[in-house]
Amino acid sequence: MKHVANIDLPEHRSTGGFDHADIHAASDRLYVAHTGNDALDVIDVSQDRYVESIGGLKAVAGALVSQERDLVFTSNRGENSVSIFKVRAETDMFKVTVGMKPNGLAFDPDRNILLAANVGDPGIAGSYTLSVVDVACRVRIAEVAVPGRTRWAIYDAARETFFVNILSPARIVALSSRNPVKLSKEFEIPAEGPHGLDLDAATGRLLCACDAGILFAIDAASGRVLGDVALSGAPDVVFLNPRFGRLYVAVGDPGVIDVINVVTMQRITTVPTEAGAHTLALDRRRNKVYAFLPRSHCAAVFQDTA
Repeated sequence: MKHVANIDLPEHRSTGGFDHADIHAASDRLYVAHTGNDALDVIDVSQDRYVESIGGLKAVAGALVSQERDLVFTSNRGENSVSIFKVRAETDMFKVTVGMKPNGLAFDPDRNILLAANVGDPGIAGSYTLSVVDVACRVRIAEVAVPGRTRWAIYDAARETFFVNILSPARIVALSSRNPVKLSKEFEIPAEGPHGLDLDAATGRLLCACDAGILFAIDAASGRVLGDVALSGAPDVVFLNPRFGRLYVAVGDPGVIDVINVVTMQRITTVPTEAGAHTLALDRRRNKVYAFLPRSHCAAVFQDTA
């Protein structure tokens, strides 16, 4: 990958830096959680320039886009809520109260159901949960207990199932979108700290990056481990580029992106970013990767090629 640009973003007003990000392809708008500023920063990926910040999102952690419904979702840890708005219509944003310290987000566009994976508090019994939100009705419809602290979440449309990483005990839990009131299955993960998670829809594999510094390819139907590869350190955010068959893995320490060939399960290259840069976004149309640099207050843009 070639470094092609840096995009200056607002300086942090407090601790927290940047967190999850996603891109709405039709509008070329990238939304990144700027946790330290209680805001979403917006980037125009067609011109690689900062556009604006959307405030009032206390300790925002997760950002997710629905391409099908042109919706943007955020998880707001500081106020136990999720925010929902149409692309370019943030003034019409509404919030729904969810469980304690929401983080990971996943969305079923057919049923218009949002899942928020709540980090909880180890000192409060029963606070590790998944909140299920009916977006059309603007209401939480279920709260499902999970066995430990949640990490990231994804939705598998083929199986109509949400998958959520659990820090400890190390596992992936599943929740059927058809009946989102109880867990449908659990997969044990043979390494500490499942963290980043994505889906290879073409092969039906979950790609689970663990704090132990290892990436697993897991059969989404059975939970069987199909392959693994070592990483440069403890990972956080991951994104799959299906066109190239590559997974981009953000590793905050030492500050790199590991590029993984998910067909051979081998590391192709390691690209330096900045210490603490644990999150990224992927423009699948242009094959560009955006790494968010907490010390430099900017997004570093990398162009990938086949």
